[in-house]
Amino acid sequence: MWSHEQYMKLALEQARLAYQKEEVPVGAVLVASDGTILAESHNQVMTLNDPTAHAEIQVIKQACQQVNNYRLNDCFLYVTLEPCTMCLGAIFQTRLAYLVYGANEPKTGACGSIVNLGGNSHINHHTRVISGVLKQDCSQILTDFFKLRRQRKHGEKLR
Repeated sequence: MWSHEQYMKLALEQARLAYQKEEVPVGAVLVASDGTILAESHNQVMTLNDPTAHAEIQVIKQACQQVNNYRLNDCFLYVTLEPCTMCLGAIFQTRLAYLVYGANEPKTGACGSIVNLGGNSHINHHTRVISGVLKQDCSQILTDFFKLRRQRKHGEKLR
């Protein structure tokens, strides 16, 4: 099995695809316990006109179809940005064993930045969280994206 950094590099490749499509550059990779990559994706909110089309949701849906089960026990989710509450809820529902993320999300992060849902003892499943993997790289692509976005003329569409 590869290292956390190697899988996060794949998630960063997905984030770059999102960047090229002018989506918020977040990428994700879902990996089985034996190291098999079950799914790779990126944010597609604008592309699909779907507010739930976050990278995490996309790979969870793909992986569930791949294994023909809504449970993803013993799997690892690698994502470039700390998940929001919606995505963390989906992570809990699928019973993912590990969540590995890169950059903190100071506005919507649900793993400690804003709230720490993973630390709530009332939740029926506890996913192990590993944070800060390739944090600088994961943060930089977001910084670059939003800097470019701010530089665009007011009123110009992102597409």
